Amino acid sequence: MAERSSDLSGFYKKSAEERRKTVLEFAGIEPGAEPAWLPPPGVDRGILERMIENVIGTFPLPLGIATNFRVNGKDYLVPMALEEPSVVAAASHAAKIARGKGGFHAATSRPVMIGQISLVDVPDPNAARLRILESQNELLSLANGKDPLLNKVGGGARDLEVRLVPTPRGTIVIVHLHVDVRDAMGANAVNTMAEALAPELARLSGGRRNLRIISNLAIHRVARAWAIFPREGLEGEGAKGPDVVEGVLDAWNFAAHDPFRCSTHNKGIMNGVSAVAIATGNDFRALEAGAHSYAAWKAKDGGVIAPLTTYEKNPDGDLVGTIEMPMAVGLVGGATAVHPTAKLNVRVLGVKTASELAEVMASVGLAQNFAALRALANEGIQKGHMALHARNVAVMVGAQGAEVDALAARLAAEHTGRQDRAKEILVEMRGKVATSGT
Repeated sequence: MAERSSDLSGFYKKSAEERRKTVLEFAGIEPGAEPAWLPPPGVDRGILERMIENVIGTFPLPLGIATNFRVNGKDYLVPMALEEPSVVAAASHAAKIARGKGGFHAATSRPVMIGQISLVDVPDPNAARLRILESQNELLSLANGKDPLLNKVGGGARDLEVRLVPTPRGTIVIVHLHVDVRDAMGANAVNTMAEALAPELARLSGGRRNLRIISNLAIHRVARAWAIFPREGLEGEGAKGPDVVEGVLDAWNFAAHDPFRCSTHNKGIMNGVSAVAIATGNDFRALEAGAHSYAAWKAKDGGVIAPLTTYEKNPDGDLVGTIEMPMAVGLVGGATAVHPTAKLNVRVLGVKTASELAEVMASVGLAQNFAALRALANEGIQKGHMALHARNVAVMVGAQGAEVDALAARLAAEHTGRQDRAKEILVEMRGKVATSGT
């Protein structure tokens, strides 16, 4: 048998159908497996094939709706796309608890993104910094000339700062261009402006231009939200409301002082935020990078990472949760403006501006985090998580139809998600059915 090669000359020129055939042959997979890759009805294959390179199909994710959300006095149904069980249910339940005290209150800063231009081999970095700042007005005009439409809608390059960063390879002069990107995520506009400024910055500094690119650490584009979770709404599973409040406060305190816990704490926030980002066609990778970098950037007193949320107890004994994080999302450009599913989800959500979308997403992140801490501090995270995961395990071992729910119930009752045990139970169930003659 000839050795397989992934050097597929001209692969990008083939049709999606031809690529699927080539990939199956390479992997030694029998013909007929292609339907697992095919786009669902209602999605234009031509659009998908123009979004990325070497397209062979799609990878569908479950799309759910988080209910009960009320943000700034307005009700929302929130589309969430992800594969992890319990996230949608947990966010919905947390939002229902928060409704008792008015729901979520949210706000955003101006949608300002940072474009970075790095300059190396600068002979006099301190003097170069001043020369660049003296030319700030001319540089901003040059940048704005690259995007008159953005200026027309109220955005554009607004400020400029210069940082000097010592490194083993010499001091890097880093210029930060602050751009108000309005309702866009902003990467294309910011990168274009950064490219335009680079030659003039190199001349002013006497150095060599290096990188010109947007930063995902969007410290000037922040979304904030807060909510009151009434103590009487926290009772359940034998736990009293005041005890749950204290448990959540202890859990948050753990995350605030231990980076290993804080990493998972913040990941739980992104379970909600990224799911909405995917559903609306936004760049969830940029959001993840920005959130975790922001958590490190805001850590104080020598800390490694900080929680993106805080929890306190008010005079009534209720739990007050807050969240603050970068939220670089958009409603114009990118997949949000092209992908038919993302466009429909935005319509369902009913947001009119990127800032409104950011406020909803911050609220979802807070709700998801609160739900996780409440579960951890009360019955433990695995109870609800495993109950939903059991259905996936049942399907994986071959359960069909009514068998799925029956097998999932047995697995949940035994507090196990092991596939070997699931197979044993399925064989047992089928044996009883055969014996009964039904």
